[in-house]
Amino acid sequence: MASESGKRNIVIIGGGIIGSTTAYFLSHHPSFNRERDSITLLEATEIAGGASGKAGGLLALWAYPECIVPLSYRLHKELSDKHNGPERWDYRALHSGELNAAVSSNPASKPASTNPAISLQKRTPEALSHLQKANIPPDLDWITPSSILSYEEMGDPSNTAQVHPYKFTTSMAELAFGAGVKIVYGSATSIAQKDGAVESVMYTPRGTDGTETLRADTVILTAGPWTRSIWPSAPIEALRAHSVVIEPPRPVSAYALFTSISLPSSCSSTSKISRRAKEKKIVTPEIYARPDSTVYACGTGDTLIPLPTSTDLVQVDQARCDEIIEQVSAISPELANGIVKKRQACYLPNVEGGGGPLVGETNVKGLFIGAGHTCWGIQNAPGTACVLSEMIWEGVVRSAGCAELDPRGVGL
Repeated sequence: MASESGKRNIVIIGGGIIGSTTAYFLSHHPSFNRERDSITLLEATEIAGGASGKAGGLLALWAYPECIVPLSYRLHKELSDKHNGPERWDYRALHSGELNAAVSSNPASKPASTNPAISLQKRTPEALSHLQKANIPPDLDWITPSSILSYEEMGDPSNTAQVHPYKFTTSMAELAFGAGVKIVYGSATSIAQKDGAVESVMYTPRGTDGTETLRADTVILTAGPWTRSIWPSAPIEALRAHSVVIEPPRPVSAYALFTSISLPSSCSSTSKISRRAKEKKIVTPEIYARPDSTVYACGTGDTLIPLPTSTDLVQVDQARCDEIIEQVSAISPELANGIVKKRQACYLPNVEGGGGPLVGETNVKGLFIGAGHTCWGIQNAPGTACVLSEMIWEGVVRSAGCAELDPRGVGL
């Protein structure tokens, strides 16, 4: 609630994709007066230090939940047009599809660390002919033709796009900062309230053991999987996900692939991975080609390691990364002979029991939440931020009907 002078003191907790984009929309709203109002983005470690910097970055009109996806997809395009997204954060439209493949022999060993500029010369006329007979897009020529069982298009450049998540998130934070948002580094410890309304946020400044206070009439919880550590009643749980980034010997065509790969029982890179391959038989890595000539690939999630206290303490299981590399190398010579640029892990925020995300005001006056976006946080960030901005500055949501996302529906 604003003071008698109309001044607003807004604190956003969490500098990931949701928090940074919310800071952008709040600070670019016509009602924001940087001489009168205060917007603070409080981040524990670094902007985009968690899943927001390590995600795939896929955008799609066929994502979920349906109530917010069209708005968010449109806003991604508008932000790109306004701020030169193709250059600044690698925005582009692309194709996406479901690829079913089977590997009859051992996949290639781990990607080599040689100069990636050498052409592999793998695209023979016979291979291209196989692609045509299997109804595979001709430019999807970096997948071994003989491994493909079927391909079904999920989306095309009219309804599917991508961004580089780290570049997009940091750009949103930079643009918000330029519009008057203050960025503070420290770990939020609690939210104080008085008479049923938020009053302040207590936090520990980064690199210290002390405690400081940020006065606030409006607090927005956008801490992703760490939301519950600040507001224990929030039904947000964490799922660890691993991914790798590979630079192939040549740039590959713009596709996002959702795969189902049947691996041979003899598949092995290490004994540990061999056991996993035998147990799974069918593996489902996702593969996204990027404009920067790299390819992002991720595997399934796990809950083996509990959520650490901050993004900089996330543990990376090298064997799980090796497993992803082995899987994608099995169907692509380009990926098998590329250079592994990154092996990484992050935690995704899920709403307990499914559904979500949770977007809106809670039963505590002035306390809002934007969390639980699962794997679609990058896609739905602008829509979430727009909705929260309208709630806070206008008291009503005009851009989307998202009552089903109301946090009060789960008792918050």
